[in-house]
Amino acid sequence: MTRTLLAFSAAALAEIGGCFAFWAWMRLGRSVWWVLPGLASLALFAFLLTLVESEAAGRAYAAYGGVYVAASILWLWLVEGHRPDRFDLAGGVICLVGMAVILFAPRGS
Repeated sequence: MTRTLLAFSAAALAEIGGCFAFWAWMRLGRSVWWVLPGLASLALFAFLLTLVESEAAGRAYAAYGGVYVAASILWLWLVEGHRPDRFDLAGGVICLVGMAVILFAPRGS
């Protein structure tokens, strides 16, 4: 479980960082050179998701979605300087509960 949560957390950071590099280029007027580390970060994100302990890729990706939402809310606050409101926080909690149901539900063999 710890390895999975670490992989999800690192993947979220890599994905958000990679996507933000494109956002910075396209929406904030930064140099096109922002795209290169963005691409590398997105490739790292894809690799990190392969480290998740899951029998099915789709289930791992679905569960990852909750971690991504929570990490995006943290990014909003810590990197972009916008304090999350109660709806951001409530939505993040709902997503994390959904992630836990998907990932940790008992399943028959």
